[in-house]
Amino acid sequence: MKVFAIASATPALTPEKIQQHMPHEVPATLKLYLDGKVEQFWFREKAGPIFLMNVESVEQAKATLNALPLVADGLMTYEFLPVGPLAPLGMLIANK
Repeated sequence: MKVFAIASATPALTPEKIQQHMPHEVPATLKLYLDGKVEQFWFREKAGPIFLMNVESVEQAKATLNALPLVADGLMTYEFLPVGPLAPLGMLIANK
């Protein structure tokens, strides 16, 4: 299943804490990409990343990202949105 994970920084995330965590956060995120759990990613200035995840469930997406250093330390949270094919498009071909 595909899940969008949209990050939000908490007020506790300071520039100093970003610098402190990046040496651990970046390799952990890269591992998720190389393992196929994060399929695509983007970045929003002053908000954080957006991941398109390839996982078995929303619960798996949550557990996966909860292990990242910024989330584990309460500096980042994620909103999870499961997505799929645009099913209403099937109505366009239903009569064919």
